[in-house]
Amino acid sequence: MIPGLRVYSEAYGCAANMADSEIALGILKQAGYTLTQRPEEADIIVIFTCVVKKPTSDRMLYRINSLKRFGKKLVVAGCMVPGEPEKIRRVAPRAILIHPRAITRIVEAIESGRSIVSEDAVVKLGYPRVRRNPIIAIIPVSEGCWWRRCSFCIVARTRGSYMSYPLSMILKEVKDSIHEGVKEVWLTSQDMGSYGIESGRSLLPKLIESVSNIDGLFLVRVGMMNPIYLKPILEDLAKAYLRPKTFKFLHLPVQSGSNRVLRDMGRGYTVEVFKEIVAFMRSKIRDLTLSTDIIVGYPTEDEEDFEETVKLVEEVRPDMINLSRFFPRPGTPAEKLKPLDPRLVKRRSRLMSEVAREVALRSGERWIGWRGMALVDEIGERGEAVARNLSYKPIVLREDGKRLFGRFVEVEVESARPYCLMGRVKRILKIDEASSMIPEQISS
Repeated sequence: MIPGLRVYSEAYGCAANMADSEIALGILKQAGYTLTQRPEEADIIVIFTCVVKKPTSDRMLYRINSLKRFGKKLVVAGCMVPGEPEKIRRVAPRAILIHPRAITRIVEAIESGRSIVSEDAVVKLGYPRVRRNPIIAIIPVSEGCWWRRCSFCIVARTRGSYMSYPLSMILKEVKDSIHEGVKEVWLTSQDMGSYGIESGRSLLPKLIESVSNIDGLFLVRVGMMNPIYLKPILEDLAKAYLRPKTFKFLHLPVQSGSNRVLRDMGRGYTVEVFKEIVAFMRSKIRDLTLSTDIIVGYPTEDEEDFEETVKLVEEVRPDMINLSRFFPRPGTPAEKLKPLDPRLVKRRSRLMSEVAREVALRSGERWIGWRGMALVDEIGERGEAVARNLSYKPIVLREDGKRLFGRFVEVEVESARPYCLMGRVKRILKIDEASSMIPEQISS
């Protein structure tokens, strides 16, 4: 390596991909590379791609082509490498490709000039990091998908075989992160519900409780979990969520309100199971924030199926909905199905967006007048502070984000918008004050 070679990077997609980018940049920096914020100043350009949706994949190809024009050494990492390598080769035939499971070998790939497209059984913990957000630690707890049967999903193919990471290594990573000044820990994977499933049962509650028991003032966000693994652990999961440091935030994808479509999708659960999990968790945890995912326009979805999904949303009233139109992904069973008329899918997507927006707004309005502790973990596009309370509700504050970033504050919510709350700072909290405002339990 020539000392001081400059690296520019871009990262897209899920939290796991963001963690991969942080690890890769940490390894490069430790090896003597210099990081730059401008592609024209770089000797090497690295892009961490996402391929879960076709519009995202199209955007990745556009960015790869744009970055290639700088004439620098180009490295393409992320899920597009195992998912759609031929498209990368068509756009950038000289690019170095790195499989998501081989990202810890990024220095080797760059210095040899050779792609690494096979997966390694590496545990992505204990490596140096360059954090995108200095107070947030994105910590992977497993890799791959245990279920692997969803007819529409390309992730099982792109992330490789399933492996839960050792609990001891996860806990050490959390402790080291807290020592480095982190105040928010994201436990992430392709499916948090399957953590430790190799033992015969999900060990997610034990993981959450163990992390929450670590000394220090920090909060824990648990990532997306598939409903199929949760019924046997519901009691323990609710107890883990009641731990003081755990955000009361449940990301539980339903995908459709029709049991027939769920069966066609290969999801492995019913609408009734989804509703049962939500009802139980809400009965135990006051002010639980529910986020879900919905796919509109699956090839076998008819008008009645769509209406059932609308009815489910209006009945369950999620706080957040990640809405996607169906697009076939390469190598998946659903790719072989005849797609619906795009105009029909667009109409359903627009209608669902309107329903989701109204439900989210009504959910937010119940927080008006609330006063309590929140952590400023983000600076908005206009420089404003964005805080999260214990229910992980985003609260936009009319304050300088740089001044408050990383601070615990007492806030009061003044109004609501569909996807955020608007509030003002009452006071900046000292560490002991913030600690005392995290209750031992938040329950009905």
